[in-house]
Amino acid sequence: MSAPLAIDVITIFPGMLKGFLEESMLKRAAELGHVRFRAVDLRDFTEDRHRTTDDRPYGGGPGMVMKPEPLFRAVESVMTENARVVLMTPQGRRFDQSEAVRLAREKHLIFICGHYEGVDERVREALVDDEISVGDYVLTNGVLPAAVVIDAVVRLLPGVLGGDGSAEQESFSGGGLEYAQYTRPAVFRGMSVPEILLSGDHERIARWREQEAKRRTQERRPDLLD
Repeated sequence: MSAPLAIDVITIFPGMLKGFLEESMLKRAAELGHVRFRAVDLRDFTEDRHRTTDDRPYGGGPGMVMKPEPLFRAVESVMTENARVVLMTPQGRRFDQSEAVRLAREKHLIFICGHYEGVDERVREALVDDEISVGDYVLTNGVLPAAVVIDAVVRLLPGVLGGDGSAEQESFSGGGLEYAQYTRPAVFRGMSVPEILLSGDHERIARWREQEAKRRTQERRPDLLD
């Protein structure tokens, strides 16, 4: 088996990651050796007794800005030759499935989780390889966005989902939404599973699913068809 994908998350709230990384698919992926997680507490890289990670912005204005010194030390402490540094920021490129596929090919990902009014611009200029946003809205800090990206990336690693092709058949993997899914019972409260899915004719079922996926994408996310 190839070396596990190494993922380091630099944040002042490492506790927010604990439950997330120790449950479900992510826990299993780590136990199987497909990925290695590490939450890095940014406050461990400060040098004052208050463990200060932010300061007032030059030029005035509201809020606080994350200081460069602890961020540089934290990133440099985990940096490797193959590392790719990702800054979670509302100003970044919109995250989608193609980005998840690209990041899943990396060997080492270092996530910087912003807070307050963001990070000192020198961090972005000197350390960051990718800037990613999970949507056009504002969250308290970058931990939750980093968690979203990590989940989407790790499930694409070979062997994580058991090699049954699940990741390739999901919404967005083929550029559109997934077809409707059903399971037993065949009839529930008067609602029936489409007859074709009970036919056993796998060729017809495949065609139906393809048509259903296109129809659903056209109705719900026509922008994906562009």
